[in-house]
Amino acid sequence: MESVQHYITEGILYEPIIPNIFNWPIARLFRKKEKFLNEVIEDTLKAVTQFAERQGNTVEQLIEKTMYRERIRMNENPWKVDPKDERKFWKNVKKDLISLDQLDDNEEEYTKMVDKLLKRIVRRYALEIVSTFKPGTYKFARRFLPFFFSTLLNASVAKSIRSFINHKRQIQERIHMMGEIEQLRSLSRKGTVVVVPTHLSNLDSILVGWSLNALGLPAFTYGAGLNLYNNKILARFMTSLGAYTVDRRKRNPIYRSTLDSYATLAAIEGVNHIFFPGGTRSRSGEIEKDLKHGLLSTVIESQRRNFVEDPRAQSEKIFVVPLVMSYHFVFEAKTLIKQYLGKTGQEQYYVMDRDSSDIIKFLQFVWTTFSKSSDIYLSYGRPMDVFGNFVNEEGESYDAEGRKIEIQDYFKSKGEYTEDHQRDKQYTKLLADKLVERYHVENYVFSSHLVAFVAFQMLKKRRSDLNLYSLLRLPSDYRTIELDEYLEVLSRVLDKLREMNNEGRVNLPSHLRNEPAAIVEHGVKNLGLYHDKRPLKKQGEKQLVSDNMNLLYYYHNRLVGYELESLI
Repeated sequence: MESVQHYITEGILYEPIIPNIFNWPIARLFRKKEKFLNEVIEDTLKAVTQFAERQGNTVEQLIEKTMYRERIRMNENPWKVDPKDERKFWKNVKKDLISLDQLDDNEEEYTKMVDKLLKRIVRRYALEIVSTFKPGTYKFARRFLPFFFSTLLNASVAKSIRSFINHKRQIQERIHMMGEIEQLRSLSRKGTVVVVPTHLSNLDSILVGWSLNALGLPAFTYGAGLNLYNNKILARFMTSLGAYTVDRRKRNPIYRSTLDSYATLAAIEGVNHIFFPGGTRSRSGEIEKDLKHGLLSTVIESQRRNFVEDPRAQSEKIFVVPLVMSYHFVFEAKTLIKQYLGKTGQEQYYVMDRDSSDIIKFLQFVWTTFSKSSDIYLSYGRPMDVFGNFVNEEGESYDAEGRKIEIQDYFKSKGEYTEDHQRDKQYTKLLADKLVERYHVENYVFSSHLVAFVAFQMLKKRRSDLNLYSLLRLPSDYRTIELDEYLEVLSRVLDKLREMNNEGRVNLPSHLRNEPAAIVEHGVKNLGLYHDKRPLKKQGEKQLVSDNMNLLYYYHNRLVGYELESLI
C-alpha cells in the first residue's frame, strides 16, 4: 500500500480521502480498460440508432452525413495531430456505402453491413477519445508540479542559495483555494463529484488538477482539447493521467454520441469528472454565460441511470461543484481577444494558436505569475445536485424554499422511471443556467479587472458615437484619462461591488478593501506584469493611458454581467 501523503493548503492539513491510489475509482476503471471500451462502443451503437429514429433518419444516412462532414474537416481544417490514415479510413467508408446500394434486395445482409460499418466508425472514435490512468505517472505529476512551481517561486525571490534549495516559499503563497472545501471533501465520500470550472487559460487544467489533489481527492478525469495533443510528450503525459481527448471540430452525431457515452459510463463507474462547460477558453475574457450542453447533459444521464439501472445506487448521487478561476493576467489573452474580435458572433472552427504550444512563452508566463506577487484564486462554489439544487454535507438536496427533496422523482412519470430526452434537455438547460448564476456569485473580482473595466467604460462613454471596433482603434492621444476623474468613478463602482459582496452576490479579495488610490496602483501594476504593451499604465502623475485597447477590453470583460455600466 502506498504511504499516506498529506497536503497543506492555506495553512490547513488535508489527508487523502482514499489513501491507496490503486483503490481510486479511476484506477479501478482502467484496470478493466478493454471491457470499458467495449461497453462504450455498445452504448454508443444503441444511442446512435435511437438518435436516428428520433430524427426520422436511417443509420446509413447518419453515416453518410458523418463522412461528408469529416471530409470537409480534413480539407478545410487539418491539424498536425490528426491520424495519418484519416483519408484512407473515410475513403474506405465511402466505398462501403457505395457497395450498400447493391444490397437493397437483401435486407438481412444490408442491415449487417450497416451495423458493421457503424461499429467500425464508433470504435475508431472511441479509441481516439479513450484515456488511461497510470498510478506511477500520477504519483510523479503530483510531486513534480508543486516542486516545479515552488522552484520558480524560490528562484525568483531567493536571497541565498540555501533559501532556493530549501524551498522556503511554497506554491500556496500564490495559488489560493477558497470556498466550500470541507463540504467538497465530505461529498466526495458519498458520491461522484463533477467539478465545472470557468476556463481562461491552458494553465487551468494543470491548476485544477493540482488543486483537487492538494485537497486530498482521488484523481479526476477530464476532456482535453485535441489541439493540446500537438506535443507528443504532453499528449502521452495527459493521457496517462486520465485525460480523454475532445475534438470540437467534429460535430457529427456519431462522434458526439461516442463522447457522451464515454463520459456517462465513466461517471456511472464513480469516476470524478472535470467538465469545462464553456467548451473552450473564454475568447472574450468574460465569465461564461452560454454553456455547452453536450457533455453537461451526460451528468443528467449518468444520474438517471444510477437510479434506474443499478439497485445498489439508489442513494448514489452526482454532485456538481462550480469553480471560478481568477487571474490578474492571462497567458493567451492577446491571442484570445484577437480571435474573438475577428470572429465575433460566429461559430467557427478552432484555430491553432502559437501561444498554446509555445513552451518558452508558457514558462515565461508561469515565471511571471510566481515571481511577481500575482495571486491566482480558485473559488469552489456551493455544491449542487444535477438539477441545480443546493445540497448539504450529507448530500441531501433542498429546493429554493429550503425544503428537503428526493431528486429520484425528477426522472419519474406516473411513479415509474422513464427515459425522456426532451425532458432531460430542459434539465440540462436548468443546470447550465444555475451554473452561470453561480459563476458570477463565486467569482473573485481582482483589482486588475476593476481598473480595466472602469478605464474602458470611461473611454467608451467619452466616445459613444463609435462602435466597438472604432473604439479599439482610437489613437493614443485619445486613450488618456485624468486620474482624479478616474478615481471618482472607480470609487462609485467599488462601493457597489462592496455592497454586492456584503449581500453575497460576488467575492472580493483583501486587496479590494484598500483605498481607491492603492487599488489603482495594485491593479495597474498587475496588468503590466506580463504584456509588453500594457493594457493600462500611469502617464506622469495625473493621467492613465492604454497602450493596448484590445487587452484593456479583454480584462474589462471580466466584470460584464454585473450591471455596473450605469455607474460610469
